[in-house]
Amino acid sequence: MLDISVAYNRYRFLGNEFLTWLWFALENDMDSIRQCDAEMVDLFVGNRMVLENRLANGKENITIKGDAAGLEEAMLALRKGALITDLHLVYKSGTVQWRFAIKGEGLSFSGLKLPETGPIETREDMEGIILEKIFLYEKPFEFVDKLYQVFIKIRLSDAWNHRILPALKKWLQRGGEHDERPSAA
Repeated sequence: MLDISVAYNRYRFLGNEFLTWLWFALENDMDSIRQCDAEMVDLFVGNRMVLENRLANGKENITIKGDAAGLEEAMLALRKGALITDLHLVYKSGTVQWRFAIKGEGLSFSGLKLPETGPIETREDMEGIILEKIFLYEKPFEFVDKLYQVFIKIRLSDAWNHRILPALKKWLQRGGEHDERPSAA
């Protein structure tokens, strides 16, 4: 059995690889993402992305933020071998929307913005509001768990090397423009 610190250091790249795949899948393979939530209306990159490129003499961090920020620099960093280490997402399911960031190293959430809930008008409303809040907190975590399961399934399959990586490389060469959808299976 691997020591926990050895296992962590050996596999910590997977979270960053997951976030990089997620951006690619958002642009090219929404079918893989939609299978995680039948009620999903939309999922897109929000207003912040952090990339890291490990170089021989250290590491380079690139942060892109702002509502109107172009992602060309992020695409260039990916072409140079960077991976996404922090990704802000906007997730819409049914009639509600969540905003949050995921850090690749531990798949931890930050800045989670929940949808608004109705006002508490009577004491009897309290239980319903609490249950609604619990649901609203759990929903994005469950969604990301399912996304990660899809990623790991793809990552461990032959499709990763034969279809996904070549499609990802073409996507990077085209600067993020997509024209074909890679099939995960």
